[in-house]
Parts: sequence; C-alpha cells; structure tokens
Amino acid sequence: MKTTKKLLVIYGPTAVGKTSLAIQLALQHKTEIISTDSRQFFKEMKIGTAVPEQEELDAANHHFIQHKSIHDNYNVGLFEKEAISKIEQLFKHHNTLIMVGGSGLYIDAICKGLDTFPDIDETLRIELRQKFEDYGLQWLQDEVKKIDPIFYASSDVNNHQRLLRCLEVCKQSGQTFSSFKNKQNKTRPFEVEYISIKMDREKLYQRINDRVDIMMEKGLLQEVESLIKFQDLNALKTVGYSELFKYLNNDISLERAIELIKQNSRRYAKRQMTWLKRYPINWLENQ
Repeated sequence: MKTTKKLLVIYGPTAVGKTSLAIQLALQHKTEIISTDSRQFFKEMKIGTAVPEQEELDAANHHFIQHKSIHDNYNVGLFEKEAISKIEQLFKHHNTLIMVGGSGLYIDAICKGLDTFPDIDETLRIELRQKFEDYGLQWLQDEVKKIDPIFYASSDVNNHQRLLRCLEVCKQSGQTFSSFKNKQNKTRPFEVEYISIKMDREKLYQRINDRVDIMMEKGLLQEVESLIKFQDLNALKTVGYSELFKYLNNDISLERAIELIKQNSRRYAKRQMTWLKRYPINWLENQ
C-alpha cells in the first residue's frame, strides 16, 4: 500500500538559505519542522551554530533545536530513536513534514536508518585513542583520508570522535568504513523527497564569510569564552568554537582565529556539497 505521508528533506551547505526555505514550505503545507543540524541540538551553543532567530522559530513549530545540553551523552543513535518517534507522532496530524539540516549522517539516520558495524576490540580502541593523544588531529585526519577517502570527503574532519570511529572500523574489519554504509536501508512508513538550493560557489563563500562577521558582532567570542572550561567536550570540538578556544588559550591571534573560522566553514560547506551527490535532489535556485 502506497503511503500518503511525505518527508520533505531540505539539505545543503551552510549559509545557503535552508532555514528560510524550510519555513516557507512549512507554512505552505501547514506543518512542522524537524531539525537535523547536530550542532544546533545544544542549548549552550546558539550564536556559533546559527540557530534560527526567534521570529523564525515562532513562524513554524521546530523540533530538535537546543533541546540538549553539551553535558548530555547524545549521539546519532539516540537521535534516530527520538526523531522517528516524533515523526510518527506528527504524521498523525500532518501528511507532510519538513526536515532540514546540514548534518548528512543525521539525515541518513532518519531516511535510511543506521548501519550495523563490527564490534571493536577494546585493545584496538585504546591503541588508536592513545595515538590520537600522542600525534593529534592532523595525524588522525591523514590516517582516515588515506584509509577511507570516500568517508573523509563527506565527514566533519574536525570531529575526532567520528574520525576515530571510522579508523576503528577500518582496522577491525579490514574494510573501509564507507563500505558498511546503507547496505540495507530500513523501511520507513513515509516517502522521502530531497530538495536543495543551488547557489554560485563564490556567492556562497562570501555569505559564509559575512555570517562569521555577523556572529562575532552578535557576541560569539563571549559565548565561547563562557564555555572555555568545557572545551574538551566533544560537542564543542567544532567550527567556530575550536578556533576561538585557541585564541583564548593564547595559541593564535583573534584575527587568525576569525580567518580560520571562515576557512573551516568554507571547507565544511564543500564537504556538505560532496554529500549532496548521494541524494536524488530536486534543485531550487537562490540568486
């Protein structure tokens, strides 16, 4: 029996205009929005994650925005369970729901389900974590890029937990992490339609640069400063926070930190655009 329920997935690179489109579609369909932006889950991180403005949140009912603390043990597996439960509940009242975000792994968790990976030997896990402690993020990035370039091209390469997970699976199985992805998609009781926004790359990069400047004007430095004692938490090891922690720790200048936020945001957008190739996308033009 063909389902009458549809999940419209708005995906694309950071700063391309996903939030505005999602709200527009939510109003058009008189429905609600599921966020899959994993950086926006945490209530302590507002400015640096570009959480929608209050008037945007008020325009349409949003779910999974600032609903967790950076101190909570939260991951994509827990998100999948909570989001599927929420979606089932919302579909009792709506035929169409809007899902929006730039975190491809979290979108896949809802649309396709998570994958089954091999168990990891604890000795291997400890060994790889010790190497990361000894040699740092650059070593970890190089290892993952060498062993699984497909995963590397579409991953947040500043997220050391995700990179370590990839390396564990590769070393344990002798196969690439990406080879395990979506071998058997879960059957979902709704139809999925992907929509993304086209934008000239130079214009997008300028929008990213401008948005970083606006974040700084809104008080991003003060937000990061208030979180410095928690800088080792995984949720805070992300663009916009890592760079300013380096400044606050006197490792780099403020000017250099801002330059790095812009550069790393552009790189993240490029990886998001690579991830887009995985989906049968309907394109909309944003001039």
